[in-house]
Amino acid sequence: MTRGMRRIAIALGACLVASCAAPPPEEAPPPPEPANAVQAGLRPGPPVERFVMEPADAEAARLSFIESCPKLLARSDMSGIEAYWTPACEAAPLWGADAAGFFAAHFETAIVGTGDAFLTGYFEPQIAGVRERRGGYDVPVYGLPGELIRQPDYEGEGRAPLGRIDDSGAFVPYYERAEIVAGALDGKAPVIGWAQDPVDFFFLQIQGSGQLIGPDGDVLRIGYAGQNGRGYVAIGRILRERGVFGPGEATMQGITDWLRANPEEGAAVMNENTSWVFFRELTGDGPLGALGVPVRAGASVAADPRFVPLGAPVIIDAGASADIADGIWIAQDTGGAIKGANRFDTFWGAGEEAKATAGAMSSDAAAWLLLPKGTLARIAP
Repeated sequence: MTRGMRRIAIALGACLVASCAAPPPEEAPPPPEPANAVQAGLRPGPPVERFVMEPADAEAARLSFIESCPKLLARSDMSGIEAYWTPACEAAPLWGADAAGFFAAHFETAIVGTGDAFLTGYFEPQIAGVRERRGGYDVPVYGLPGELIRQPDYEGEGRAPLGRIDDSGAFVPYYERAEIVAGALDGKAPVIGWAQDPVDFFFLQIQGSGQLIGPDGDVLRIGYAGQNGRGYVAIGRILRERGVFGPGEATMQGITDWLRANPEEGAAVMNENTSWVFFRELTGDGPLGALGVPVRAGASVAADPRFVPLGAPVIIDAGASADIADGIWIAQDTGGAIKGANRFDTFWGAGEEAKATAGAMSSDAAAWLLLPKGTLARIAP
């Protein structure tokens, strides 16, 4: 008996007692989630000049926008927005001291969906690690495995799923976290470094990039190279559901402390996040975002590219507890947990101060997408 049939049967049974006229109708299915910004709904926002931009913030955003332009002009995105970026990209490097004036001159604001946003923060972790394995450094930092492929001859919707070809020649999902921790990739993937602590490395994988700091001060900067195709699971939510933390208690530091105090149970909980991130060595002056350019502290934000074109400026007005995030940002990154029309993850740099700021960043906000002037008129139905 299906769920709907059971419901009707229960309702009919109730009718025999209560003499009701007819069973209640089946619940309507929820409306489909919008696939891009255009489907989510775009409407004009206030003029850019109405927003107060601190000079240093506006200049940092202008410089990050300049770094984004070569990628922005060369790539397509999933937002459904066909914006003409060339005039702004040509003007940005030649602009004078008034960076806020640049954004006012070249952009119009757009509200995506409701415009109600949710903010978090991320940073570039610095953890103990080395290039070559030595005593006390036993957590492998894997590069991208050659056997990790997308499903051949895929005929479904969207991108083909990631996986591997097993010994029988069949395509199967790729190894999940528990299997990789148990050694499934031994001899199958390059190892570019070794971390000292599995908990530290777990959170570095969530951040997507970081630095391995050796006992001699040697620094190995690593960045995202790929992922195993498995779904990301937030262990903070798992621990809240199991009563380990109450509302507002599942902070990064709180979760870290619990994992260290409960090593066996903590290892099992970490494995419930089946996602695994692979890395490559970075040689630039900052971690690379999904756009392929360095992300900058206080200027770069991760967003969902279905709703925000990567490279586009965004204005954020956060709640009082997170007003340090107020201002203009450039969307240069994505993330496994950054899904939705107005979901943003602000980048704060490296070090303990950045870690503290990012870890405490959790706030409702309002957000406005900045598009080259005339874009909304071109895409209006």
